[in-house]
Amino acid sequence: MAEPFDWGLLEPAGAVGVPAGDDHVLAAMIAVEEALVGAWDELDGSSAGPGYQPLAFDAAAIDRERLVAGAREAGVPVIALVGQLRAQAGAHAGRVHRGATSQDIVDSALVLVSRASLSRARDALAAAAAELAERAVRSRATPLLARTLTQEAEPATLGVSLASWLDAVVSALEVLDRLDYPVQLGGAVGTGAAFARLAGRADAPQTLRAGLASRLGLSDPGRSWHTDRGPVLAIADAAARVAALAGRIGRDLGLAARAGVLLPATGGGSSAMPHKRNPVDAVLLTANGLRAPGLLATVHTAALSYDARPAGEWHAEWQAWRGLLRVAVESAEVLAHAVADLVVADVATSAASSADPADLAAAGAVVDAAVARYRAHAEPEREAD
Repeated sequence: MAEPFDWGLLEPAGAVGVPAGDDHVLAAMIAVEEALVGAWDELDGSSAGPGYQPLAFDAAAIDRERLVAGAREAGVPVIALVGQLRAQAGAHAGRVHRGATSQDIVDSALVLVSRASLSRARDALAAAAAELAERAVRSRATPLLARTLTQEAEPATLGVSLASWLDAVVSALEVLDRLDYPVQLGGAVGTGAAFARLAGRADAPQTLRAGLASRLGLSDPGRSWHTDRGPVLAIADAAARVAALAGRIGRDLGLAARAGVLLPATGGGSSAMPHKRNPVDAVLLTANGLRAPGLLATVHTAALSYDARPAGEWHAEWQAWRGLLRVAVESAEVLAHAVADLVVADVATSAASSADPADLAAAGAVVDAAVARYRAHAEPEREAD
């Protein structure tokens, strides 16, 4: 069996079990193949016949070593996967992967994985936002000297700092809520010609794409986007935004811990200095925020596609795309823990305590605006529940 390259040794937040690993991608690819068979069955009318049995595949029966070897031989994992799925289908092997190409399966599978991953990140961000809103209200008048360019600036409040974090989280939630997750289905060169030939119907590409999207719960973009990586860029940008906002808060938390203002209730020690209680969440958030831009740059660079499928650009995208999903989920979940884990020390200083009524009123207005924005965003969710 192939040795796993990454099992969390140097990924301290990896224990959250981000749903973007190889097993999740494999399950998503199999789900796409199953859904494509179902879309074909609906198109040709066989699903309406008596005794119809939809094809279902056993992911546990897939030989991973053969899959990895096949991916190395072909440059993509789909060819080896389809061979095994057809073997499982037996007499119905011809129903598998009809007219499709590898990019249809990989792109649609990674969109499925993205939806699952960013849905989980969204849940964690929503929890962090709720905690931040409550803490901002409690700290609306707690004096804190603000800093600009690392130097002491003007009196403010802890509530203002928390409100600024809350604003960033709500902005990310808005981006995630607007995100589209489109299916990919275009055949060999994006025209869907093989679908039309096999079905004997000119509308087969459109009908199959709509059926595939419906079965997977993805949107139907009304087109093949195989060389327009806009949908991938939107997903990658949203994931990077989560990592960036969490990293920014992580930096603030690290500096606040150094100043003794905001301390973690729990934290890590030091191999050389056992008296320390390091702000581990702050460190992890900052580290992930620093990792994301490089991954995002790879996805954007790979978007400079050419031909009906480029040689290398599309392939370079896969791991960077998954990496962004990973840091987004890890960052969101660590952030939710970090803000719930905070202990507020005595943050009053002589300069901050000199805040006059105008300072406190202005700070309170900032907190009120951030909390009102959060509640306006969160209330529709509560009503839907």
